[in-house]
Amino acid sequence: MDFELTKEQKDIKQAASDFAEGEFDKDLAMQLEKEHAFPRAIWKKACELGFVGMHFPEEYGGQGLGVFENALVVEEFCRRDSGIGTALALCDFASEILMRHGTKGQKERFLAAIASGRMISAGCFTEPNHGSDITMMDTTAVRDGDEWVVNGTKTFITNGCIADCFIVLCQTDPAAKPGYRGQSLILVEKGAAGIEAAEVGDKMGIRMTSTAEVSFASVRVPAANLIGEEGKGFYHVLEFFDESRAEIAATAVGIAQGAFDRALDYAKQREQFGQRLADFQVTQHKIADMATMIDAARLLTYRAAWNFDRGKIDPKLTSMAKYYAGRAAVAVTDEAVQILGGYGYILEYEVERFYRDAKITEIYEGTKEIQKNTIAGTFIKKK
Repeated sequence: MDFELTKEQKDIKQAASDFAEGEFDKDLAMQLEKEHAFPRAIWKKACELGFVGMHFPEEYGGQGLGVFENALVVEEFCRRDSGIGTALALCDFASEILMRHGTKGQKERFLAAIASGRMISAGCFTEPNHGSDITMMDTTAVRDGDEWVVNGTKTFITNGCIADCFIVLCQTDPAAKPGYRGQSLILVEKGAAGIEAAEVGDKMGIRMTSTAEVSFASVRVPAANLIGEEGKGFYHVLEFFDESRAEIAATAVGIAQGAFDRALDYAKQREQFGQRLADFQVTQHKIADMATMIDAARLLTYRAAWNFDRGKIDPKLTSMAKYYAGRAAVAVTDEAVQILGGYGYILEYEVERFYRDAKITEIYEGTKEIQKNTIAGTFIKKK
């Protein structure tokens, strides 16, 4: 078993780090944070340099790389800045469903546009009445001649107010038993009559990322906008989650590492009671715990991404990666704030923002409780 990155992977990791160091300006980040604004100029540059959609096939604007390489980029971006990094990591959200199940025409039109910075994508799965339970869908899509008519409401939709295309999980067969066997994915473009999006309101963290409620009122789209097989939408989304949870885990690892870097630097410089904070045993123990959690989370995340790239679907492993990396991010950022003390509570010192941005990694893409259910379910066989 080789734990060493390849030369290409090391180069990708370094390139991502260099880009983030050069573009993720601290003052700009604070401004974007206060304005709840998406880092559009940085996103455009990231797309131009191939950091977005690098796992897409080359014929659709990507580099033909894998989930692993994508995770390396996400980690470095979030390490430099939790807000900007998360926004860039999610700008192509759910596009993997198009990549794996879309028609050739859908891929040519949308994947290339997403990779080049002409489009932002959104996945519409969560509903107000069902939350993490996607086995139940109130949103419907009814076939009417050569069109689908979509009705319903989705909530907590990443990129909801800035997306150019929406991948919507709908109930297309209300008679299906169980219901999820009658779900399908429908592609809806921005500007379609009957679609509305509104921000959910002020959030604790990830304030540079749009999180919206999206409603569909008799939205008509061509029948050709069906993604994958009719009645297989639920299964297509589950496969996507297995991939995206590795990316969210990488986000968590990057946030944890970024907070650790800042706390360690502060501990080495700050003096109290005649010595550096880093010289106190209590601080050293904190540093040891933080570093160990980060490395364990990183190894689990890398393994999950590596495994997926080899065509192995293992929900247990990706759930472990997301669950533990999210837990590590929250614990490490909490200790980073503690090490900085009063300064850790101030926006200018960044760790309080990393702390706020870390918490969402335990919630979206399935809460930590959902991840535990998935993990335990593989050991406790249900009849």
